[in-house]
Amino acid sequence: MAAVPPPLDPAIAVALRDLTKVYRSGRQGAKTALDAVSLAVPRGSFFGLLGPNGAGKSTLINILAGLATKTAGQAVVWGYDIDSDPRQARAAIGVVPQELMIDPFFTPREALEIHAGYFGVPAAERRTDEIFAAVGLTEVADAYARQLSGGMRRRLMVAKALVHAPPILVLDEPTAGVDVELRHQLWTYVRALNAGGTTVLLTTHYLEEAEQLCDRIAIIDRGRVVACDTTAALVKRLDHKTLTITAGEDIAAVPPALARFEVEIKPFRRVIVRYRPSQTPIGAILAAVQAAGISIHDLTTEEADLEDIFIELTRKDGRAA
Repeated sequence: MAAVPPPLDPAIAVALRDLTKVYRSGRQGAKTALDAVSLAVPRGSFFGLLGPNGAGKSTLINILAGLATKTAGQAVVWGYDIDSDPRQARAAIGVVPQELMIDPFFTPREALEIHAGYFGVPAAERRTDEIFAAVGLTEVADAYARQLSGGMRRRLMVAKALVHAPPILVLDEPTAGVDVELRHQLWTYVRALNAGGTTVLLTTHYLEEAEQLCDRIAIIDRGRVVACDTTAALVKRLDHKTLTITAGEDIAAVPPALARFEVEIKPFRRVIVRYRPSQTPIGAILAAVQAAGISIHDLTTEEADLEDIFIELTRKDGRAA
């Protein structure tokens, strides 16, 4: 992983240097939730933070939002150190938490107005109706929050995070438990925010979602960063590919011409070849197939995806990826 740029670099939205969080308990001793995490989130990026349950993702977000105190290290949000400039750092970030935290006795409009006041947004500058329209809550803006469906409550959490127009939007598992339609609407809106310059930091368990949305991804496991790169570079890192050939005739066994490759004969005349593109050109495989006298009725290729590298890097047995 590349060295973290200087904390006040204007190109960096969030800079972490050796960020550490240790929870101490009299009976259970100390538990390290974050172990010297160093990261740089570029301004304007759609940055994914992935990891299994208990990896430290929510702890990291809570520290950035001022909801948890770090044990050691440095965190700079939009140029503001969370220790020396805590108010400015918190004002630069809007967090959509994983939990649905709402007051059932306030309407969505009242909730947004209170939240805007908390961040000191003048009444004349509040964009309550604009935000409601953007997240699809206009029709229920004056209903009690307890009457909202789960999906509407999730939208309300997004709306609250946007009241002070933060340059950084943090989404902690925002689509967990929501339907496909809401997920699509949410990502359409968040993509538009990102296109307009908002930096988005996303944690999610939906790896396909992260692969489609994020331009950069960090994978954290047991409190440590185990990978951080562009999404495309991470996927290429595994260097695994599968070629599936549907033959025009029955094949009883692997032909000698294909013996030097990792080949498996499957039902319905399928020949499966697993290879590393960096070591084996696909042309060499196809030439061997032709030399074996196999006629190709159809063929498909399958590359490694983000799920493959996630599993590879977060193995519990400690083997290296």
